[in-house]
Amino acid sequence: MTATDPDASMLAELRKHVPPSVSTVQAAFEELPLTATYDLVFAAAAMHWTEPFHRWARVSALLNANGVFASFGGQLHLDDLAVDEAVRTVSSQFVPDDGDPCPDGKPADGSTRWPGTELSRSDQFADVRQITIERRVVMSDHEYIGHLSTISAYLQLSAPVRKQVLARILHVLPAQVKLNGDLTLHLARVMGGPIVRARGQPPTCRWT
Repeated sequence: MTATDPDASMLAELRKHVPPSVSTVQAAFEELPLTATYDLVFAAAAMHWTEPFHRWARVSALLNANGVFASFGGQLHLDDLAVDEAVRTVSSQFVPDDGDPCPDGKPADGSTRWPGTELSRSDQFADVRQITIERRVVMSDHEYIGHLSTISAYLQLSAPVRKQVLARILHVLPAQVKLNGDLTLHLARVMGGPIVRARGQPPTCRWT
């Protein structure tokens, strides 16, 4: 397995949780060398940050023949409508929309979500599938504030403003918050022939 990230500190954190056999590459997706191919390329809530024009050509170039691309992501949404409304009332003047961007403009409740929409249109992938994985989470109020502090809409605020809005949100939260965090998984198989692999050779994976 090869893991990639442009941030050295993120890779250092990863090293604490994976075996030594996992190699790492510090690079943005657009900078990854296309000198090796893998049976699986896996991305977690990251592809919307990549440069659109060569996005799928680069994924395809990283895959062995008949290899699989997998992408999943899903936001955590407050399950209690009253709590959600209270938070939106506080945050909306600072953060009009804290949702993940949808690169193709499809509504979040559409039958096929991004990147499945782009993968289905690509002539480099086939057998595109979309799967919903149910996830329910319970956090303390402070844990939820910690989660919000990692979301790009809040990270783009100046430090003093971010501190102010998160303090206001904390004030309207109950001690525990229930969250709907359903994940959307997309799978797609690159066009090509069957994989040829020596007997006993494990599948290879790039995680970005």
